[in-house]
Amino acid sequence: MKFTRLGTVSIIAMTSALALTGCVPTDLSDASGPSGTIIGAGASSQQAAQEAWVRGFQLANVAATVEYDPIGSGGGRDTFIGGGAVFAASDRAFTVEEIAEADFVSCVPDTGILEIPAYISPIAIIFNLDGIDSLNLDADTIAGIFAGEIDQWDDAAIVEQNPGVELPSLNITAVHRADDSGTTANFTDYLTGAAPDVWTVGSIEKWPLEFGGEAAPQTSGVVDAVTNGTGTIGYADASRAGNLGTVAVKVGDEYVSYSPEAAAAIVDVSPFGEGRGDTDFAVEIDRASTASGVYPVVLISYLIACNEYASTDRLDVLTGYLDYVISPEGQQAAAASAGSAPISDSLYEKASAAVAAIK
Repeated sequence: MKFTRLGTVSIIAMTSALALTGCVPTDLSDASGPSGTIIGAGASSQQAAQEAWVRGFQLANVAATVEYDPIGSGGGRDTFIGGGAVFAASDRAFTVEEIAEADFVSCVPDTGILEIPAYISPIAIIFNLDGIDSLNLDADTIAGIFAGEIDQWDDAAIVEQNPGVELPSLNITAVHRADDSGTTANFTDYLTGAAPDVWTVGSIEKWPLEFGGEAAPQTSGVVDAVTNGTGTIGYADASRAGNLGTVAVKVGDEYVSYSPEAAAAIVDVSPFGEGRGDTDFAVEIDRASTASGVYPVVLISYLIACNEYASTDRLDVLTGYLDYVISPEGQQAAAASAGSAPISDSLYEKASAAVAAIK
């Protein structure tokens, strides 16, 4: 990936410049740490976070290089299975069936894999209504809007949840992704879990044409369409919400706005998947949770590695990198760069022990 190679060049140039001034920080001048190059591949949703992680790790470990190819979740999983990458990033975990059937070339047979929900991103429900910055909506209403069943902003279902808000008699234009999208899959998974009587097509990556609305490519296209429209509503990574209005989602008896803390909290109250190994932290998100303070409209993206590698060459680089990614420092770097939600302390403790046990 060009960004990792360019990042390495920039780090070397910066180190040289600092050396000329006699101001080289200890962690940059110390090359006694792990050395060599490792390759990872997978989710494009993690690209900004991966760039931040690579920078932070390489600044502290100048002899190590991490290259990440954002080829998409499916491509990353396939590349990892085939041994073309020593770690993968994916917007979904491997299924239990896929793990049982796959021949993970880089892993010692029958030693299992490690899956860490290292990137947690709130999905904001964004809208554009003049003079309105926030709305309260429950799952059935959100599902009704995106299914095309609620098409006016002054519909009774919206009005009842927003007393005191002057809602216009205006058509609703629901904007969705035109492309196959992990964001769409996670958004529709929320609708499926929280409003199954209204949203009946399940969790899908491709938007159903029968629901109409306006299609826009990629996250940037959805944000642009909502921004430039009138009476528009859509869904996008929360870091891209900008000055648009956002929806507080009803959870139990309260309405919860997105935040890093609320997004991380839904992971903690959700169970790990059944039938998985001790180091497989795949989360079954409880989209219908009524727990206080959780925000259930989230995307979880995983880091995936072997528990035991057939070759231990550059294993110290891999474990050092994974440990940095899930550390409080690494999670804060991703939060600052990509707007993601840092994982909780309890999840970090479990994941850190699993990374330390990689061999």
